Amino acid sequence: MTEIVYKIVEHDGGWAYKVGDVLSETFTSHDEALQAAKSAAERQERPGETTDIEYEDTRGVWHEETAKGDDRPDTEVVDD
Repeated sequence: MTEIVYKIVEHDGGWAYKVGDVLSETFTSHDEALQAAKSAAERQERPGETTDIEYEDTRGVWHEETAKGDDRPDTEVVDD
């Protein structure tokens, strides 16, 4: 199973959460960023509908597959 880690970091004069190399919007307080990360992590784990999807990979090749609605990642919020 995939695991997604949300890290709380200082960013652009405030606070944000980071997933991989992607930063969220900047929040004015650490607590706001932490609560936003917890909310995003919770939503990421919710089951959805099984649906067909199309996506383009880094080489520009398109793929079609079925995304199962119950195949959700594990999430973790890290606040050092």
